[in-house]
Amino acid sequence: MPSPFPGMNPYIEQASAWHDFHERWIPLAAELLAAQVLPRYFVRIDEQMYIHELSADERRFLGRSDLLVPALTSADSAASATSFVLPAPAEVRLPAVDSETQAFLEIRDRDSRERVTVVELLSPSNKYTGPDREQYLAKARQLQRSWVHFVEIDLLRGGPRMPWLDMPPCDYCVVVSRFEQRPKAGIWPIALRDRLPEIPIPLRRGDPDARLDLQHVLHRIYDAAGYGFHIYSGKPEPPLPPEQATWAQQFLQATAQPA
Repeated sequence: MPSPFPGMNPYIEQASAWHDFHERWIPLAAELLAAQVLPRYFVRIDEQMYIHELSADERRFLGRSDLLVPALTSADSAASATSFVLPAPAEVRLPAVDSETQAFLEIRDRDSRERVTVVELLSPSNKYTGPDREQYLAKARQLQRSWVHFVEIDLLRGGPRMPWLDMPPCDYCVVVSRFEQRPKAGIWPIALRDRLPEIPIPLRRGDPDARLDLQHVLHRIYDAAGYGFHIYSGKPEPPLPPEQATWAQQFLQATAQPA
């Protein structure tokens, strides 16, 4: 059963669901685009890593573990004690860090391997003020100074918008920056009640755009992930304004699942 909302489902925006949605969105979008651009181009999934150095009161597990380092056993400790170790005059400690990777899409030319288009689906860490946002903006600025098309998809109501000039009011948006049209870029402003649009994914001059139907992608992920069985126990993040919350209630009746 597809998402009951006509457009973006605000319950997917909560922290307990968003990472899963993002990780499912990237490979599905890659599959749908590859079917359109092969064999002239190929679609590649890449990752950007964000490193967070934690203060003393933040040194706790924040993300998803990528590496397990086993603790020393008593036997290991005994072996170490019997080995001669030249002591250091003082000690320092490694800073406590948390790492996060975020996937994005690249479309590359099959023959030259040159990057043609980058597609980003924003996450909260990209949007909220801090080093992750600055790192993302630096990457985006570098792309916009290159001969690479850049597509930025923001399906999150929370956090400040990216610093595009003359951006209209909207709940969500998509920006398609074609390198030959810069500094101008196309924008799809989206309201909560709007169907998510079908957007163009530009390629090399002379080749027709690929297309990505964002509503179709959302419905497929919603079904495959079984979101209807578990995301409605939480609340939209950020909370919906009263008028939108009243409007959303009509769709929640369709989400009731048999025990």
